[in-house]
Amino acid sequence: MTPVVAIFGGRSEIGLAVATRLAPGATVVLAARPGPMEEAVAACLDAGAARVEAVEFDADDVAAQSGVVDAIEQLAGPIDIAVLAFGVLGDQARAERDPVFASSVLHTDFIAQAALLTVLADRMTARGRGTIVAFSSVAGARVRRANYVYGSAKAGLDGFASGLADALHGSGVHLVIARPGFVIGRMTAGMEPAPFSSTPDQVADAVVARVRSGRGTGLWVPGHLGAVMGVARLVPRAVWRRMPR
Repeated sequence: MTPVVAIFGGRSEIGLAVATRLAPGATVVLAARPGPMEEAVAACLDAGAARVEAVEFDADDVAAQSGVVDAIEQLAGPIDIAVLAFGVLGDQARAERDPVFASSVLHTDFIAQAALLTVLADRMTARGRGTIVAFSSVAGARVRRANYVYGSAKAGLDGFASGLADALHGSGVHLVIARPGFVIGRMTAGMEPAPFSSTPDQVADAVVARVRSGRGTGLWVPGHLGAVMGVARLVPRAVWRRMPR
């Protein structure tokens, strides 16, 4: 049977990079906010997708998420691989002054993600199969003063996804929690790359390799970043609070 790959955040650089790697022979569904999708659809077709569909998806509309998943599965069939590739970095300085803006970052990067993970996990558990990819971040491993709003959202998501992965153990559903470091791309344009940076293509390569292996939940990108963060947790707070983004 033709596998169904759903990318939630279908115009994101990482999401599209994952989609093109999983595309050969698959039905790819690109779920994204209203806007041009022609280039993304063409990229998946060029990569060998058997079929590509574009579906409107507003991640922040939590109440509508279940209906979007219903629509995708009615259109393309049961989702085999779901990738949650949406999110915002947000402006830390603005978030420190504007509680509504701060809460919007937390909502997109944690609440909306947790809600969709719940919808997908429930559907896939009922079928006894499926793979979900969630994107945490090194920013959530130990939250830094320089980007604590975004970092705290990722920390919350990481904890939620880790608990969900344990709940899914033995269900036939595999949850991959990707934890990339600084990713050089549109979201970080104009920012000085941090040590251990990667590109969307490098992140996608690592994610797809893990999905295909069916092994392990946590995935650091690059791989040695996990050891680095193990050491970082021992850094005294007086030093840590001066760490850059």
